[in-house]
Amino acid sequence: MEFILVDDVIITGGSFAGLAAALQLGRARRKVTVLDTDLQRNRFAGHSHGLLGHDHKPPMTILAEARQQLARYPTIKLVNARADSVSGTIDDFSVLTGDGESLRARRLILSYGLVDQLPAISGFAENWGTAIVPCPYCDGFEVADRHWGLIWSGPQAHNYVRLYQDWTAELTVFSNGHDVPEDIRADLARRNVSVVDGNITEIVRREEHGASVRVDNTRVVNVDVLFAHPRTKPSASLHEHLKLATVATPFGSVLKVDERRETSMPGVYAAGDLANPAMASVTTAIWQGATAGISAQHSMLL
Repeated sequence: MEFILVDDVIITGGSFAGLAAALQLGRARRKVTVLDTDLQRNRFAGHSHGLLGHDHKPPMTILAEARQQLARYPTIKLVNARADSVSGTIDDFSVLTGDGESLRARRLILSYGLVDQLPAISGFAENWGTAIVPCPYCDGFEVADRHWGLIWSGPQAHNYVRLYQDWTAELTVFSNGHDVPEDIRADLARRNVSVVDGNITEIVRREEHGASVRVDNTRVVNVDVLFAHPRTKPSASLHEHLKLATVATPFGSVLKVDERRETSMPGVYAAGDLANPAMASVTTAIWQGATAGISAQHSMLL
């Protein structure tokens, strides 16, 4: 009879959340396999800011150091492979990798993150993570008290205006074809925030963070940094295979989890951007991953 090795936990996604989960499980001497494709969402960023002890380090450097540290734990296995499908129930999950390998585990942690669905604006994709960024906590300090731009994404963008004024008093909103309600326009005017109507047709990077924003192929507005919040989608479909419950956000759906990071299916946990309806950050991904790992371990105690 063939003997099939069964992990305690398989983690799909080896960025900050997945590796934080693996660390806790490895220290608890649980057998863990981490599947990762090296396509982290923040690979476009030059530096990671706001992470205690690692402020201003390149995110890929932090992850490389983390993988080296995990090597001291003999029960953790890092595999460069994509999880193509998943099936099963608690204590008997099966994961098929893109290499055709079938893995089994008692628990699953999904941490494969989100993909930003970048708009078809000339220069947007090329400048994403440099001149165009989503998070003021990540990049705001470096460009404080300078001219910021914000691409309007809907009513929730009004809150971003209020938030950004902790960093700068000079802000331009680009409606980009959206209908900005008159009451919001009045509030923006009260805050000395200008609104540029029309569709953005091109974005050209200036210096490290600056951007030249061309509107309707005619007007050009220069800003020192441009903030945008494109829609997102999960980077894999494993949650659909398991029919997991989701939560709708203004930018897309994320997985629904409880305070232990457990999803709607017993034995399946989720962490990081994939299960974070609020503002994403490396710090939140790490604590969510650690919580998921500890919760998965506790669920296997006899």
